[in-house]
Amino acid sequence: MAVTKTIDSVSLSIEVEKGVDKTGDPIYTKKTFSGIKTDAAPENIYAVADAIKAVMEANTRDYFINESSSLANA
Repeated sequence: MAVTKTIDSVSLSIEVEKGVDKTGDPIYTKKTFSGIKTDAAPENIYAVADAIKAVMEANTRDYFINESSSLANA
């Protein structure tokens, strides 16, 4: 049984600070940007994330690539 994985869609998420909790620690939410090319190199996605970070007012933390894939039994 040969199973193939095909990436259907890719999005970029950036953790953005939205405030602080009772103890003063930052609280983060994710901002997601869809429409990333399925064959985009991780280095290019990271560069885009850094460019977005540079124009945001709020502090940011981590970047994530979210992939949705389908599996087929070939």
